[in-house]
Amino acid sequence: MAGYGKDACGAAFAADAVDYDLLAAQMQALAEGVESEISNLANASALLYQTLADLNWAGFYLYQSEELRLGPFQGKTACTRIAVGKGVCGTAAQRDETVVVENVHQFPGHIACDGASRSEIVIPIHRNGALYGVLDIDSPLYGRFGAEEKAGLEKFVSALEKVL
Repeated sequence: MAGYGKDACGAAFAADAVDYDLLAAQMQALAEGVESEISNLANASALLYQTLADLNWAGFYLYQSEELRLGPFQGKTACTRIAVGKGVCGTAAQRDETVVVENVHQFPGHIACDGASRSEIVIPIHRNGALYGVLDIDSPLYGRFGAEEKAGLEKFVSALEKVL
């Protein structure tokens, strides 16, 4: 598991880099021969939660009936429905792009499912070219997610899309 620390200015930084290529390969190996999307999403959320440091939530919201609905996750209980365009998850779905938020308390319309969350990253997931849902990861640290996590988690989602 990667370690996490603070620099002299108090900004978070990764002490041990995560091997996102390995993480993507592990996801594909876990999904090999598994036809259940729910099983694959459950294992994906567990893999992320166990591998990445300083998380308090890792999971999925699936796009159904014009909204995001709670899917498999690791962490505290969560909101069950999110409107597209609302909160960080709904914004990522609406824009169809990854959204990284250093301080969720400064994000307009942030939906606070867990008051301990300080930063968040949300990556859209596609199947057959259409929005399937989003990967949502929260941290109790401000500024937990940067360019490295964005690129690595987008690679992870790309591997996940291949097994959905």
